[in-house]
Amino acid sequence: MAQRSLRVAVVGAGMAGLTLAAALARHGIECRVFEQTGGLAAVGAGIQLSPNGTRPLLELGLGPALDRVAARPGAIEVRRWDDGRLLTSTVLGADCERAYRAPYLTVHRADLQRCLLDAVPAGVVRLGRRCVGVRELDGTARVEFADGSVAEADVVVGADGIRSVVRGCLVEDAPRPSGQAVFRGVVDIAAVPGISGGDVSIWVGPGRHCVCYPISAGRRLSFAASTPAGDWREESWSVRGEVSDLLAAYTGWSPVLRALLAAPESVSRWALHDRPEPARWSGARTTLVGDAAHPMLPFGAQGLSQGVEDAVTLAALLARSSADTVPHALRRYERIRRPRVARVRRFVADNQRDHHLLDGPGQHARDRTLDDDWELDSRAWLFGHDAERVAAAVGRTDGARR
Repeated sequence: MAQRSLRVAVVGAGMAGLTLAAALARHGIECRVFEQTGGLAAVGAGIQLSPNGTRPLLELGLGPALDRVAARPGAIEVRRWDDGRLLTSTVLGADCERAYRAPYLTVHRADLQRCLLDAVPAGVVRLGRRCVGVRELDGTARVEFADGSVAEADVVVGADGIRSVVRGCLVEDAPRPSGQAVFRGVVDIAAVPGISGGDVSIWVGPGRHCVCYPISAGRRLSFAASTPAGDWREESWSVRGEVSDLLAAYTGWSPVLRALLAAPESVSRWALHDRPEPARWSGARTTLVGDAAHPMLPFGAQGLSQGVEDAVTLAALLARSSADTVPHALRRYERIRRPRVARVRRFVADNQRDHHLLDGPGQHARDRTLDDDWELDSRAWLFGHDAERVAAAVGRTDGARR
């Protein structure tokens, strides 16, 4: 008797959920993506994708689409907060692509979302389906929706972000304020002639930092400027902030940076949250990807790339599984991904500390080691990671043990 095809239900049509859907389709696995909103709005600002995130997307066939909308910065430049003096840089461009077999890309979130949607088969994404719970049954899992309907699958994947409903069915925890907020804005490159439009620029200084980079095939700049959150608690791409508040938070900073921050007509403001490391990501038939599993503060430009790594790892493992062996596949998925994500989270925490040092001995010590820390070769552990190859190697090891 022919074996039935695996059925996968993905909750959430964000970047990780759509990447998973595209990866599963490449493996010929039946998948449905349930999204609570009635439409996928073109919201957000820029996203950075390092080679460990772009390589899987290129393997999914997104290369031509990304070439039309993304930018390829030539370097990451780290600058001092007050005078804009260059402290160090990481060479990207062709050197990065040769070293890690994929480019470093910067792209508008909405453009990337469209690229991913085009890579997913028609009819896979179901809009207006708000998940309110997941129940594991005997050999299957059931997604329950606000309208009373249900969907059954062999495995349910929570890709529903930092406030994941699916995560709530696995562990009891909640998002926690980080103490930082971020202002985001997008401007035409021509509006800020003092900015190098071909690079990622980071200004680091006391208690905050700002990063900007090209998007929209190099026609626009996206920036994200962190500040202490104070009593700000809103989390949304669409919640507006005040440009005047942003400028007040960067009083005394580089004139070039302040010209950038003053350029947009409007900015969004987002209070940053994270969640504690959970005791588990998975049940027998339920697991998590992206921010639902491990939300990351934006101090290492790894949130999206780690979600992509999750997605292609999980898809590769499920491609070698049957309905009966799903629990084993989910255990392998956690065993592969958790140490990797833990190391990336430590990297992000180190960046948060180092980007925000007060002027003084700690800042001087940081500056003495910046060149070594920001060399392209020093990013090999991060940029060179091949998620699918790691998943394949674990599969071979498991087969040898059996």
